Amino acid sequence: MNGIMRSMPAQVVSFRESVLLETKSMALHVIGAGFGRTGTLSLKNALEQLGFVKCYHMMEVREHPEHRELWQRIERGEEVDLDALFAGYQASVDWPSCNYWEAQLAHWPAAKVILSLRDPEQWYDSVMNTIYPSSVAWRESDDPVARAGVEMAFEVIWDGVFDGRMDDKAHVIEIYNAHNERVQQLLGPEQLLVFDPSQGWDALCEFLEVPVPAEAYPRVNTREQFRSMLADRMDRS
Repeated sequence: MNGIMRSMPAQVVSFRESVLLETKSMALHVIGAGFGRTGTLSLKNALEQLGFVKCYHMMEVREHPEHRELWQRIERGEEVDLDALFAGYQASVDWPSCNYWEAQLAHWPAAKVILSLRDPEQWYDSVMNTIYPSSVAWRESDDPVARAGVEMAFEVIWDGVFDGRMDDKAHVIEIYNAHNERVQQLLGPEQLLVFDPSQGWDALCEFLEVPVPAEAYPRVNTREQFRSMLADRMDRS
């Protein structure tokens, strides 16, 4: 023997096995980098159906209004405890978290990233007919609680990402494309899935190393469903 101790070959562990092994020590296993209105609510439901429970989405901010201030602090460059913010979650998608996907990946480097995409023109049209006008409506509401709730969206998204220029279609789409290109430039295919919701289960399950469910891939939060939900919320306010 030459005095060198030879190590045993490392056991190969799949991504899904690592998730099961690390559930107690690691919060996020899947990080969504795609902007809102790219099928993120359907993706949230899909990830939870695959066992990545729970998945953080803008809807969670409504359930945890105390998170609004935390996202505003992150936008201002202040330090926030990500372990506390994402406690109880194994995945994140949608705004506001997608803006800070790099910070999440730096904190949980073994996580996988999903970049949900749709045609830029269709994406802009969807935003301008759903979540942006609803934000404007809530900001102009007579209800001070509603107005306070939407200020985070303006600071972190409409002003923070798009410079308060949502009516400038070319500007907004340029930022959308630049964000998506940056994600793809920084990550390789072993850690990044560029995902069109029309792909359904196959690409997603292969990437995450999980079986394909028998049920159809979820399709929720269409423009019509969003408008119906918004009308119900405003009626109750």
